[in-house]
Amino acid sequence: MNSDKRLVAIGGGTGLSTVLGGLRRYFHDMTAIVTVADDGGSSGKLRTQLGMLPPGDIRNCLCALANSELKEVMNYRFTEGELKGHPFGNLCIAAFNGVCSNFVEAVDKMNRILETDGLVVPVTNENINLCAYLENGDIIWGESSIGKRIGREKIDRIELRPKCPAAVETAVEKILDADIILFGPGSLYTSIIPNLLVDGITDAVRKSSAVKIYVCNLMTQPGETIGYSAYEHIRAIEKHTYPDIMDYIIANDEQISPGLMERYALEGAEQVAVTKENFKGKKTVLKSGGLVSDNEEFLRHDVDALAKMIMELCG
Repeated sequence: MNSDKRLVAIGGGTGLSTVLGGLRRYFHDMTAIVTVADDGGSSGKLRTQLGMLPPGDIRNCLCALANSELKEVMNYRFTEGELKGHPFGNLCIAAFNGVCSNFVEAVDKMNRILETDGLVVPVTNENINLCAYLENGDIIWGESSIGKRIGREKIDRIELRPKCPAAVETAVEKILDADIILFGPGSLYTSIIPNLLVDGITDAVRKSSAVKIYVCNLMTQPGETIGYSAYEHIRAIEKHTYPDIMDYIIANDEQISPGLMERYALEGAEQVAVTKENFKGKKTVLKSGGLVSDNEEFLRHDVDALAKMIMELCG
C-alpha cells in the first residue's frame, strides 16, 4: 500500500535518515528538511577548514533516499592519511559547495546526481551554532558539546547563534504544501528543535493544514533528555514553538527486551515513559504500541509499522 500524501520530515542525525529509508517504500512525495548545526566529527572539521555548512546529516538523508549506484560509496569512511575519518559523501558535498554559489545549490545538485526519491533540503543557508541553557544556569556551546555533557541537569532552552537565521525558501514552500509533517525520531534538542528556531519554519508549520506528527524516541538520550517522558518531549517542543503544535504523538509503551535495555542502559539511557494521563485535555492524541523493530542488535523503530500508523492517522 502506497500513499499519495505529500510528506515533509523535519529533523537530522541518524534518526531521520533511518526512518526516511523505510518510509520511501510507502510515500512517493517526500521532503527531508535537515538541521545544519552539527559541529563534530568530519562535519565539524569541514566547517572549520572550509567555512562550509556541515554535510554529515545531509549526506545520511541523501543516501537514505538515493537510487544511484553512487550511494554505495557515499558513506565510505577513509581510514588513513589526512582524509582519515571523512566519509566520501562529505567530501563530495564539499566539492560541490566549492563550485556552486551556495550550500543549498550544492545539496540540490547532489539530489539530482543521487536520483533521490524526494528532496533533501537544508533548513537554512546560514552558518549557525547551538547554545543550550541548563536549568541550573550553566550554558553549553556547540551541538557536539551538548550531546557529550555528563550529568542529569535538564536543558531549559536552546538558542541559535546567530538568532533567527533565514529559512531556505524551498523548505518553507514544502511545509506549506505538505499533507503530513513528521518530526523525529531524533535528538530532541540538537536535531528537531533547532529547525523550528529558524526564522519562517515555525510560522509555516502553524499555517500549514498538514497533519503534524511527532515520533518520540524509544529511549532517553544522555546529555539531552535523561529522565524525560514522552509528554516532556512535547512540552519542550511547545516551549520553543507554540501550544498544541502536534496533532499526534507516536510513542512506544511496550516493554523493550531486557537484552537491548541492558545494552543502552550502559550508556545512561532509559526507556521513554508514556503516561497517557498527561495528555488528557490536550489536542495531541497519543498512539502507542507495536513500534519496536525485532532487530536484536540495535534498538530501532519498526518502520513498516510506523508508516502504516502514519497512513492510518492521515486517512
